Amino acid sequence: MAGPGGGTWRGLVAGRARKRKSIFGSGAELQEAALRLLDRHQNLSDLLLEVEDSVKPGGQSGGEHQEASSESFIVSVLQEQASRLGVPTAVLAAKNAVTNVERICQASASPSHGPLLNLDQRKRLSCLLQTAKDLLANNVFCRSFFCQEMWKMKDPPVLEAVWHLHRSDIIGLGELLESNPSGPAAVEWLCRSLRGLCELVEESPGDVELAGHILSDFAILFLQNGFQQTSELGRKLEFKKVPYICQAVLQRMLTWVLDAVGKEKQEDASTLQAMRFWLNVFNVSVYTSAVHPDSLQQFFRHTLTEVLTYNPLLKVSDAIHMQKEWSFTRSCSLLTTLYRKLLVAFSAKESICQLQQVLETHEVNWQHVLSCVSTLVVCQAEAEQLFKDLLSHLLRKAFENYDMENMITAFLIARQAALEGPAVFMPYSEWFKSSFGNAGGHHGSSKKALVFLFEFLSELVPFEAAPYLKVHIMYPPFVPTKHRSILLEYIALAKTRLADLKVAIEDMGLYEDLSSTAEAVQPQGQALRDVEKALQIFENTRKIPTSVIEASIFRRPYYTSWFLPALLRPRVLPRTPDVRMAFINSLKRADKIPSNLYSTYMQACRDVKEKMLQDASKVETSHSKEPVEQLKAELAALRMLTVDQAKYEDVPAQIAVISDRLTSVLGHSSDENEAATLNSPIQVDISAPRLDHGHQSVVDLLLTSFCQNLIAASYFNPPDRQGPCLSLFVKMMCGHRKLLPALLGRLCQLLYHQGPSLNDAHILGLAAFVIHLSESRALIPEVEANFGISQLVPEKVLSVSEYWNRLLVCRTAESFAFCMRFCTAAASYLMCKFPSYSHEDLCALLPPNLVKKLQHIVPRLCLEARGILREEGKTDLSWSSLSCPSLNYRRASLCLWKQARFQELLKEKAFQLSFREWLLLELEVYPEKDILSASERQDFHYWAIYQWYLPAPSASGGCDGDLEKACGIIINTILDSSQRLDLGSTKMSINPDILCKLQEMVLELGCRRKLLSGCLDAQRHFLFEILQERLKDRNHSSALGEQLWRQQELLLQRRILIGLPASTLITTCRKGKKTMLDCEDFFHFVNSELKNVCSRGYALSYDITAHFFRGLLNASLDCEEPAEGVNDVLTACQTQCPIVLFSTALWWPRLEPVLCSQWKRLFGAPLAAELERLREWQSSATSFLSSGVVFPLSGPPWISAAFLHCTVQQQSPCGRERTALKRLGTDTEQLLVSLLFFSLMDLISAKIAPKEGVDFQTSLEWSLEILQCLEERGASWPLLFYSSEEDPGQYSILRSAASDCHTRLLPVAFYSLTPRFHQELLTREQTFLHVALDLYIQLLRLFVEGKDLPQPDQFWWQGLKAGSDIARGLDVSLLRVLQGDPLEVISTARRFLLGAIPQCPAQSFGTVRPLLATCEELDPELGATLLHFSRPAAAMELDEELVLF
Repeated sequence: MAGPGGGTWRGLVAGRARKRKSIFGSGAELQEAALRLLDRHQNLSDLLLEVEDSVKPGGQSGGEHQEASSESFIVSVLQEQASRLGVPTAVLAAKNAVTNVERICQASASPSHGPLLNLDQRKRLSCLLQTAKDLLANNVFCRSFFCQEMWKMKDPPVLEAVWHLHRSDIIGLGELLESNPSGPAAVEWLCRSLRGLCELVEESPGDVELAGHILSDFAILFLQNGFQQTSELGRKLEFKKVPYICQAVLQRMLTWVLDAVGKEKQEDASTLQAMRFWLNVFNVSVYTSAVHPDSLQQFFRHTLTEVLTYNPLLKVSDAIHMQKEWSFTRSCSLLTTLYRKLLVAFSAKESICQLQQVLETHEVNWQHVLSCVSTLVVCQAEAEQLFKDLLSHLLRKAFENYDMENMITAFLIARQAALEGPAVFMPYSEWFKSSFGNAGGHHGSSKKALVFLFEFLSELVPFEAAPYLKVHIMYPPFVPTKHRSILLEYIALAKTRLADLKVAIEDMGLYEDLSSTAEAVQPQGQALRDVEKALQIFENTRKIPTSVIEASIFRRPYYTSWFLPALLRPRVLPRTPDVRMAFINSLKRADKIPSNLYSTYMQACRDVKEKMLQDASKVETSHSKEPVEQLKAELAALRMLTVDQAKYEDVPAQIAVISDRLTSVLGHSSDENEAATLNSPIQVDISAPRLDHGHQSVVDLLLTSFCQNLIAASYFNPPDRQGPCLSLFVKMMCGHRKLLPALLGRLCQLLYHQGPSLNDAHILGLAAFVIHLSESRALIPEVEANFGISQLVPEKVLSVSEYWNRLLVCRTAESFAFCMRFCTAAASYLMCKFPSYSHEDLCALLPPNLVKKLQHIVPRLCLEARGILREEGKTDLSWSSLSCPSLNYRRASLCLWKQARFQELLKEKAFQLSFREWLLLELEVYPEKDILSASERQDFHYWAIYQWYLPAPSASGGCDGDLEKACGIIINTILDSSQRLDLGSTKMSINPDILCKLQEMVLELGCRRKLLSGCLDAQRHFLFEILQERLKDRNHSSALGEQLWRQQELLLQRRILIGLPASTLITTCRKGKKTMLDCEDFFHFVNSELKNVCSRGYALSYDITAHFFRGLLNASLDCEEPAEGVNDVLTACQTQCPIVLFSTALWWPRLEPVLCSQWKRLFGAPLAAELERLREWQSSATSFLSSGVVFPLSGPPWISAAFLHCTVQQQSPCGRERTALKRLGTDTEQLLVSLLFFSLMDLISAKIAPKEGVDFQTSLEWSLEILQCLEERGASWPLLFYSSEEDPGQYSILRSAASDCHTRLLPVAFYSLTPRFHQELLTREQTFLHVALDLYIQLLRLFVEGKDLPQPDQFWWQGLKAGSDIARGLDVSLLRVLQGDPLEVISTARRFLLGAIPQCPAQSFGTVRPLLATCEELDPELGATLLHFSRPAAAMELDEELVLF
């Protein structure tokens, strides 16, 4: 009751008490007077509102006294009124309170508020609540009567008013509901009010917080009463209606939401928003500590069951047809949101168990079930394996009981999970193959099981979509041969269905994705994609893809009707043939394009060119801006989630949305082979990665988003508290198979080509990205890396970890700094991201090569990291320090290096940097661009080799203190490094610093061997053992690449030998009391290997020849008689290694001054006899040619012939040689034959090594002159070409000195001499026919083995560059010899033999019998001729044998 001034009763009383002294003697008198006044003017309802909590500033005790007085006064008034009315005071108070509530609820002038009050109503209600609390405290308020009266109000109470009564503990909602005479009416009122509350949020955003509190409090009450546990039943027995009402309300509200699931697109946005607000009751956080955990589980389990079984009207056929619309991103957002909230209460295993139980015991709504499957596999990382187990269980039960329901359930679940992409579940084609593609499948147990499977598949056929039918046809179930008809019957049925769908299996693309969820692509579109993929493969391999060849044979209709028209689309042809034109020409040469079709194509291209006046390439495929913009928007939304820990649970769903948007963007690309080439290597051109512009922009967008998310998340939280966002993001990217080539190519551009120019944020982001890629490495195929140089072997196939190793190269100061920053960031991120991981888990996740890079770089750049670390206080690895802008990476790397966990990693064998690996990394460094100075590098090498690796045990990659073992590792590594076909490693020079250390070690070993002289260990030459061991294990194949590898290997080995001290070629040993020089190992190496890299065929290169003689003279210092030691070695050369002496003859003009000077320095005595003899041979040859003196014959004639031949070659031709030949004595037959050998070697060398300066025509004329001289003397020169195991012949020593290549080409040289083959030769030399026929057979074999000889206009190195199999079986030398026209040489030889055979005497045919069969096989005509003329000889020999008897 307020006065005109608006003051309250309490205020008036208090104010007057302060202003004047009361005229009443006591409080009782005052109260009695007030009652008389109220009796005349009372309004009891208003009196209950006259309450205010505020107390004016004054003494607090005074305020409390006034409040107590006010309460006492109201109670007195109520008691007085109640006594007059004859009712209890508590009932009267309750009645008046209800009246006030009703007045307050009806006072709203804005009906739009509905379940909420306005500010004035809340203020008045607050006063009433305060009075009610006071009355309750004085026990003058009847709660039960109040509840009953509340339901008698004209209109039901406003929901907010009820909530205030409930929250103020005046009347609980449970009491209020229990007092309602009609339970359904209470349910109706609550549901209507709750829906109004949810709808109001959209209209009045300011009331969202209040509405949330109301909803939370009521939801807690619903759970407490609707899902009581046994322990709570006794405590709540007074409520009988409330459990029913609570359950009914929850059920009706759930139905309200689920009704909208099927018609989400028809509902207006406000209604959907209201429903989403209601779904907040399923937030687990609402019930924390307020609801018994079992009640919460029961509620969520009940709700999940209700959702899965709601309105089960859809048939299985509907599910088969529509399930692709129920994937996570396409499904109703209300449903997926509800599932995501419900599944929080369960583990993945519990969720799937509940799903399985519902499937086994209820009729289900397939849309809801399959949407639940999609949500589970997207949002629960563990769900993939659990679903695989469930599918196995369902299939097992299906085949045990021949139960179709379990079969269809398994197929629907497998297909639904596969719809979410390979990042979360295997493609359907993979699942179908793994389940039924082998004899171990469930269907393989019996014929009954097999029939059951195909009956099931046949029943599906009328409802199947084309992609699934294609999977079943292309990857059919395993069927025993005897039951093949069952499979064929199904395939016929499936093809009929495909025909009904207007999809022909013959029109399937070569690289079609059989697991794609997109709409079926028309054959025209698929053919265009197949062409693009085929071009990509051809560009990388320069070979027609196998799939294209197979299609041209086995799938002719598709190839001719779709593929070729897509390939041969008319266009303006480029001036320089591009990849497409090269591919078309290759197909044309292989007869895979009909001539008329090719002609039509070329004419159409000319027509197009005439019509195109300008801008011939306007038509370019471009990605739709709309999908890209949608992708950007979703990536921005993801960034908001990464920085808020409360929203981490929403990340998987957002990742799924991004994946869907990414699919839309990539749908415009031409590479559609996700499933068909799931395990095929990804081709990356390391030297110049080629990226589709559209794909590159998408990859850049994704990488930028990743880096931004990482930096933003790191600002708020360290990596271990950043949630699963980044991991799921990378896994999602890896699941898009068509994106991976562009992704790996872009990473190659960034890390390999642009690494040093990246800033810190880029490096941090990319390092973390690489770690997460390693986490998802199972989804990434191997990488086929092309290093952009002429390769003798196919491209290297690398794992992802090896791929990073190839991208992170340390060659210059800039690349060292970048690699240190990147590897430090990657390893630090891993250890900060997964601090709780076990040691084994960390090892499995961390790419070993990153750790090995750090082991190379950190000690190289930080002195503190060398050797054993000092014990320091433990310092945690701080991610914030790494992400700070002013980062010192050397300090950060050292901090990581000192971490105990990192040091533990270094103890693992997989992470240990071995001596060999260290050397490989060090050999990549460019000394002139190194980050270290020459002296710093020298110090580092000394520490690494002598202090670290040499004493280290072999188990940790060291040398066990074995100096010989260390030398072996260095030599092998140098050779391996030089042989590696890697971009940027084409420099052939050996690292001088490493070579210097090798020289030191070899010298030290030599000193030790002198001390051990005479021991067995000292007799073995470890150096040649190492070199020959590398060659021994190689396959002596005739493949061109293998032969070129061998030649390059020998050249590198020769370079190493020249770089080592010369004395290491020769060992010393003790025989009795005498020191001897031992060259046996060197001789063996020269005879078996080194001679094969001699371009002259009979002589070593100058450098190795001079090196040998320097070593010989130096080693002779250890002999008691140096001259005698040198003489013994050179004498042994005549029989054991004549090529050394032939080399001496060739290089003597350059060798003589060097050797004489060295001998004089070392000994100061006359030359050793054998050295003097070499000088005399040279002098005799020169004098013989210049002055006409007689050529003296001393020593082996082939040595004299070598000096004479080399002297002839060194002098300019002036015609004296012919005269000189005639001046040779009559006993010089062996000398002349030897001269012929050397001239033929030069003849071959002129072809295979024209750069050596030997002229072919000059050599041919010189050879013919020598042959003429031999013929005039009647010498048996064909013996030079004749050899057998039984009789090696007197000229075998010459042939042993020739390289293998020259020996193989002797038939070519032999038949170059045919102009001087006279008829007398046929009758004089009985072995001539055998020699000529044997060499002809060798010539034919050369041609047959080299069947793919290059055309005359091709150079030999073109085949090598293309990496083809050109001249398989022939080495480079043979290609050069036969590059003109190989048939010309063979024709010449054949004509000669056909003319010579009839003129040969009968005795000549006796030795050719062993060759007859081979000749008939290779040249039947010549074989027949030979057989015809050899018969009389056979008959004659038979007669002679009869006479002997």
